[in-house]
Amino acid sequence: MKKTALTLGLIVSSASFTVQADTLLGLYVGAQGWNMQTSGGFSSDGTNANFDFEDQTNTNLYAAFEHPVPLIPNIKIQRTVMDTSGETTLNSQYTFGDEVYADNTDVLADVQLTTTDFILYYELFDNDLISFDVGINAKQIEGELLVTEKDNTSTSSRESFSGPVPMVYSRLAIGIPFSGFGAFVEGSFLNIDDHTLSDYQAALTYSLMENLAVDVTFQLGYRAVELELDDLDDIYSNLEFKGVYAGLEVHF
Repeated sequence: MKKTALTLGLIVSSASFTVQADTLLGLYVGAQGWNMQTSGGFSSDGTNANFDFEDQTNTNLYAAFEHPVPLIPNIKIQRTVMDTSGETTLNSQYTFGDEVYADNTDVLADVQLTTTDFILYYELFDNDLISFDVGINAKQIEGELLVTEKDNTSTSSRESFSGPVPMVYSRLAIGIPFSGFGAFVEGSFLNIDDHTLSDYQAALTYSLMENLAVDVTFQLGYRAVELELDDLDDIYSNLEFKGVYAGLEVHF
């Protein structure tokens, strides 16, 4: 009888430790497919040409680590691809790189753009009903822009740019008890030195799997990213990316 009681005690203690460790330490890994629509344009001198961009499906990957150590922030790293291409007929003279394109010229644009977010945040509330995070985000922007004259492909200009932009970050999540459903809104924002950047998303979530080892959650949401750059590495832009996405998040 004593051996049985001891065995049960060890099993209960082990399960209790597992639950506590999962509560105190958490690793979140997620992947999303983003059906992205792009509007706006860019230039080398602030006289932006607006392009008719194609819709693209791009990816967003992220990982977050949470811990119980006071004063030390949690960390989230997120990488988003925002590649697209488009064209326009210029309604005025347009300058990009070392080339000057004449009025009424048909030009093509190819945008290769990625952002990497390095987010440090604190959890002000964290339970099954509501969680609220605040922090800072160092968004690293890396891009390569190519403009080509449509009827004369030998006339083209290519510019690369990169730079970090500090932003304010917050996230609010709510859960509906005993249903598996939830929702969250998350965003980063900056308006300084003529740069205006915002990155917002809102999603509905549903728990596909939940146990002591791993949780799997489905996400269906909408994301909007605005990049108004004023001379970031000699690039000016008024680009906006937006659209619906679907994804999965795994919590270990």
